[in-house]
Amino acid sequence: MSSNTRWTAEQIPEQRGRVVVITGANSGIGLEAARALAREGAHVVLACRNQAKGRDALQRLQRELPDAQLELGSLDLADLASIRAFAAHVRETHERLDLLINNAGVMALPYRKTADGFEMQLGTNHLGHFALTGLLLAPLLNAEAARVVTVSSQAHRVGAIRFSDLHGEQGYDKWRAYGQSKLANLLFAYELQRRLKRAGASAISVACHPGYSGTNLQMVGPQMSGSSLTERIMNLGNSLLAQSAAMGALPTLYAATAPHVRGGDYIGPSGPMEMRGHPVHVASTARSHDRATAQRLWALSEEMTQVRFDALKPPA
Repeated sequence: MSSNTRWTAEQIPEQRGRVVVITGANSGIGLEAARALAREGAHVVLACRNQAKGRDALQRLQRELPDAQLELGSLDLADLASIRAFAAHVRETHERLDLLINNAGVMALPYRKTADGFEMQLGTNHLGHFALTGLLLAPLLNAEAARVVTVSSQAHRVGAIRFSDLHGEQGYDKWRAYGQSKLANLLFAYELQRRLKRAGASAISVACHPGYSGTNLQMVGPQMSGSSLTERIMNLGNSLLAQSAAMGALPTLYAATAPHVRGGDYIGPSGPMEMRGHPVHVASTARSHDRATAQRLWALSEEMTQVRFDALKPPA
């Protein structure tokens, strides 16, 4: 795409007949992506942890788009049992899956662990999506040209994978943990693409980031910490500096639908410091392309989640 082209949701190709799963689709970027894809005819599964909020989002979209094909799924990415149950339901009800958008996430939380004992940010943002993708691999490979879109962040630039203390048990810093989880998203997305290519699969893996977008993501950490000052600062930043959730969803939608996107691409906003603007191809750090780190993280992720991508093993 030319740097002079301003890609918008109006350029999304026809989606009729495509089956889509979006994690965290009850608000923010996930909801905007669901709206745009449903408007173009996709059958969209809203995968949400909070079912009350999920029902509200579903009903809102049904009012806006009476002919839309929508369904609500229950998915808690911080609980492997929930991930397995959700994936089993998708496999039972959909022979193929054309698009998986790994969008849901948490940011800068006080120290918490998932139901399976993982640090919450790594567990939700990376390990949960790793497991979900592996458990949905069969319907993804059944599709003619599926895409897996994983949403990262500019915070990956300050991230490092602390193999000696992945879960922050020896010392926890909420922003360092967030950066680690967002770097893990990119390491996973790129390694998944390499494995898909080696296996000769038609599916591709693409990554993106939304820049600085005004969503609920910034509010959860301060609310959990009980820091009203930080919450006010985040609210002010969202009001003065952030682009809308609809604009923030454009890199995701571009990665998910633009015809000339290739596996391993990374999409982000075009503006200064990639904070806002229309989607373009962008670059990520050298750390995110480190194959040895990616392979080590992949092996550990398989061990921790007990989810293995056996269908992607290269032929003997």
